[in-house]
Amino acid sequence: MSYRRLALAASVGVAALALSGCAAPRAQVGAAPLEGAQEPAPAGAGLDEFFRKYDAAQLSLSPEAKAYRGIRDEDYGRWDDVSDEAAVARDKLLQASAAAMRSSFDPAALDAKDALSFELFNAQAERSARLFPFRDYSYIFNQMSGAQSQMPAFLINIHRVSDFEDALAYIERIKGMGSLLDALSAQSAERAARGIQPPQWVYGYVIADIRNLTTSDPARRAPNAVLADFAAKVAKLDIDADARAQLVSDAQAAWQDHAYPAYRRLLAEMERQQAEAPSEDGVWRLPDGAAYYQALLASYTTTDMTAQQIHDLGLSEVARIHKAMQAIMAKVGFKGRLAQFFDHLRTSPQYYHTTRTAYLAEVDAHVKAVEARLPAFFNTLPKAPLQVKAVEAFREESAGKAFYQSPSPDGTRPGTYYVNLYDLKDMSKTELEALVYHEGIPGHHLQRAVQTELEGLPPFRRFGNFTAYTEGWGLYAEELAKDMGFYTDPYSDFGRLGMELWRACRLVVDTGIHDKRWSREQAIAYLKANTPNPDGDIEKAIERYIVYPGQATAYTIGKLKIMELRTRAEAALGDRFDIRVFHDVVLQSGPVPLDILERRVNGWIAAEKE
Repeated sequence: MSYRRLALAASVGVAALALSGCAAPRAQVGAAPLEGAQEPAPAGAGLDEFFRKYDAAQLSLSPEAKAYRGIRDEDYGRWDDVSDEAAVARDKLLQASAAAMRSSFDPAALDAKDALSFELFNAQAERSARLFPFRDYSYIFNQMSGAQSQMPAFLINIHRVSDFEDALAYIERIKGMGSLLDALSAQSAERAARGIQPPQWVYGYVIADIRNLTTSDPARRAPNAVLADFAAKVAKLDIDADARAQLVSDAQAAWQDHAYPAYRRLLAEMERQQAEAPSEDGVWRLPDGAAYYQALLASYTTTDMTAQQIHDLGLSEVARIHKAMQAIMAKVGFKGRLAQFFDHLRTSPQYYHTTRTAYLAEVDAHVKAVEARLPAFFNTLPKAPLQVKAVEAFREESAGKAFYQSPSPDGTRPGTYYVNLYDLKDMSKTELEALVYHEGIPGHHLQRAVQTELEGLPPFRRFGNFTAYTEGWGLYAEELAKDMGFYTDPYSDFGRLGMELWRACRLVVDTGIHDKRWSREQAIAYLKANTPNPDGDIEKAIERYIVYPGQATAYTIGKLKIMELRTRAEAALGDRFDIRVFHDVVLQSGPVPLDILERRVNGWIAAEKE
């Protein structure tokens, strides 16, 4: 997965997050002043300069986006401004910039690269305008990307400490957590009063995250995650012992005086909301919820498909994949029905690792093997390294099973494949290979690192996101790995189909929950009946789809389009088809809506046939 955004979302700037619909803009008090960012004026030097000015303007509104980019300046100790005024300012910047672009540049007079940038920026502004009326519909505190866990995760994974000043900035961010948590808690309470809050079961996860951060547990050897991270980073600085000790002491005081009390206040608010939270799961229950969901579907899939059309596509794909699974079941000699084989895989210990070390060792072996095969299938390879990292203990109970974080453009932070090893019984060996190919290579790491490293593209394209493209590529990469010679074990190949089935089922359950008013329990029952996944995996997945409405529908829709275009190119070009060039056509544009991707591939096919 990429949550973010959802999480998934963490690797792009604030403007791109708003455009993708992944989350409401995060903001905090003490951030850079909004009045400092002005509309970027049309630049006589051309469209590239125009986009550079826009990028500088939107970065000036987001200290966090700067940190993701590896930029450390006077804002390095600040958080974003989460007020509605800040959200309005960001939207005005985007819409005014798009209007200025349209009035100042003629797309017919631009070269191909700039014409595509013009079209993409305009499309993003239109998407944002459609979603902006629903900017306060996301759940600020949830089990996937809630602020209660994302702020510590940001400090641990994004805030670098390379010198004394960076350490001071870290302490300032710890102090700022207090006022930020209070502001977000107040916003959450205001939304709940209007009927915009997650279902009751979500609060248990949020409360657990808060308690993990406010209670050290000697039995688990789990000190406060933020303070432990700070101490470890400071220990590597080339400063004297007294200065190091003073920094650690100051960080502890900042936590105790600012962050800790705010977390305790947030805990009380979450417990208050939990007592009156709704039992219904879908966004259909929100004010104008049907329009909200349709806007999300359009944004995530970059299509005009209705919820019913997506639901029907899911049912069709589930039936197709079940048939392919039955063939593998016969190949391995299992006697019985597919549902019985699912139960066998779900409950038999031989399909699960017993230690985290063993799981990670197998991941490492697959990463090394696929790296060696990349040049036969790709002309363009990522420069940034890939690291595999277990999800941190303070959030592993609530976080998703796997996700990816893009590298920083300055080369100081690698791409990271996070794998959640909280419960190894939820992480089947049969799916391990496919997860590596999706989150790592040739999936998210290859695509997003290449995107970040593209030269000559404006920043909004290098750091932006279209979910159907990005997650469609990740799912496509799972099947591509079979063409590359992997999944030699039939059970791993079955796991590949299981992952594809998982995404097809998402079309059914996401629309079931948010359009057809299915309950959490109904959706869980559907996955149990139609997939081989463990019960814990199923429950966590359904809970993800509930708090990320629409996002999960993008995977299959994007993958099917990429496969359709590749099949079309193979048929049209015959012996002249070069899969490496096809992949360049897909990747060298950066993320694009699916209709633009189709146009690009069709243009390449036509040029190759001349």
